[in-house]
Amino acid sequence: MADVNFTVDGKKLTAPAGTVLIEACKAAGIEVPAFCYYPNLAVQAACRMCVVRVEKMPKLQTACTTAVTEGMVVHTEIDEVTQARKATVELLLGNHPLDCPVCDAGGECELQDMTFKYGAHESKYIETKQHREEQKWSPVVYYDRPRCILCYRCVSVCGAGMDVWALGVENRGASSVIAPNQQDHLDCEECGMCIDICPVGALTSGTYRYKTRPWEMNHVGTVCTHCGDGCKTTLGVRSVDDGVEIIRGDNRDKSGINGEFLCIKGRYAFDFANHRERLTKPLVRQADGKFAPATWEQALDFAAKKLLEIRDTRGGNAIGVIGSNRTTNEEAYLLQKFARTVLRTNNIDHHRTADYPAFAAALKGHAGREASLRDFLTAPAILLLGNDPTNQHPALAWQIRTNVRLHRGHIYVANHAEIKLRRQAKAAVELPQTGYPSFVEYLAGKDGSFEASDVAAAFRDAIKKEESLLIVFGSEFRGRDIQSLVEFGLSSPNTKFACLGDYANSRGAADMGLLPDFLPGYVPVTASAHFAEEYGNPSAQPGLDLIQMLDAAGHGNLAALYVVGSNPIARYGIDASALKNTFLVAQDMFLTETAVLADVVFPRCESL
Repeated sequence: MADVNFTVDGKKLTAPAGTVLIEACKAAGIEVPAFCYYPNLAVQAACRMCVVRVEKMPKLQTACTTAVTEGMVVHTEIDEVTQARKATVELLLGNHPLDCPVCDAGGECELQDMTFKYGAHESKYIETKQHREEQKWSPVVYYDRPRCILCYRCVSVCGAGMDVWALGVENRGASSVIAPNQQDHLDCEECGMCIDICPVGALTSGTYRYKTRPWEMNHVGTVCTHCGDGCKTTLGVRSVDDGVEIIRGDNRDKSGINGEFLCIKGRYAFDFANHRERLTKPLVRQADGKFAPATWEQALDFAAKKLLEIRDTRGGNAIGVIGSNRTTNEEAYLLQKFARTVLRTNNIDHHRTADYPAFAAALKGHAGREASLRDFLTAPAILLLGNDPTNQHPALAWQIRTNVRLHRGHIYVANHAEIKLRRQAKAAVELPQTGYPSFVEYLAGKDGSFEASDVAAAFRDAIKKEESLLIVFGSEFRGRDIQSLVEFGLSSPNTKFACLGDYANSRGAADMGLLPDFLPGYVPVTASAHFAEEYGNPSAQPGLDLIQMLDAAGHGNLAALYVVGSNPIARYGIDASALKNTFLVAQDMFLTETAVLADVVFPRCESL
């Protein structure tokens, strides 16, 4: 849209036509207070806190519903506006409990801020306070009805934002109340977005409430540890006798690639950090078969001597290394380099959740075709093949839903299971679990084994009409199937791709070379002679993958195994006796099923 010129408090501003006044003012650094308004959610115009005076209009206007127009003259802080906002605050305080000293929102409460700013130190409204007991709607969501100011933010973010619709408004007028979808409890994803978006202390967190105050915590920005989206989260931490304790997780400053969004894992799943069963000291197995605590020097010396003995007597091929998709790129790189230069083995792998080597090979020579999480917010059309982003990549699902709601993006879903994002899809087709490759051939117009239907034909026709497409696929695609999918997408000049893998750093583990046949950057180990200066005299022979290593250990062909941040015994259902003749070194946060079989156990830091 063309820009328009207007004036706010004497300042000449410019904004695209159609921009609501509250956003135009915010962009210019002019604060217009509001309780019910929240960016990118439906406008409620319920609180009347954002009123401003617009010249040539007969009465005060709400800035959240008034679009800027050419020549508009606006006043946001004249006495008339100030008095109107003060009256609104007085009305809200008429039935609001005076429990700021104990309320969890104290110090972060928007109503408290507006009370200080507009000086509503007395109320003209005299009525009996409506006392209500706090309600426990779920293990993590508590509701204090008297504190609620009926801004409807929670209803909007749960419905339009999360597409859960677990909250609604019951009754009308002064009797209105926020109510959960199951009468007295919530049936939802427990994301906690309603708590973060609440401008007062009506909705509070069951993990945080009454534990501390905001100013007693240090707020530390970090990366969420629980999926590959890379969301930023802010941890509220405080000092305790033996270190620090994490009290709260949120992202109220809306920074990071995820903006205001956090899922249930990013918001609440930090209790492992101070868990009483977390390993803090190395353990070495004694002659009686039991673990005994040891110093780092003792444990490192014991493990190093045994690994050195095996390497020098049986060769590096008798040692295997299993890495993790939850460690940082730097740690993954150092682990593969340790395996190849010190242990002299290419027997190194990790639990793979997507075929990133095949994806990298398919996109070789096609720069700029890989999509980021931000691309999903504005992509005109998205083709989702496999995966369930709502559960596996929550921030990605949030971006897709927001795209549909705000930018009218077209979502096409082809999946073997019923997933929540089908509700936003322009078209959807159900596939057999093994039918993805043949369906891609069908989309490309090739003859294949896919049995076409009217639904599939309409789906294909709609895809062909899209001028720009973002193709995102899950671990259902591997090897040559990824190559075929990329070839199909590259037939259009405006196609980008995203390959989805589980866990926090599956992509980094592959990029950094935790693979038996690839060095960092997907350089084949057969070309390792070119890296002699960095790796010494590396072997050009591909090593064993994870399953082959476990099989070799079971047959007595693997004398030692170093496992970092992985639990192959539990994941792959391996019989514990398979490792009885293998010297096992485990490094993890807890005594997992694999770690309890180890000869040496090192504590591991949760890097991601």
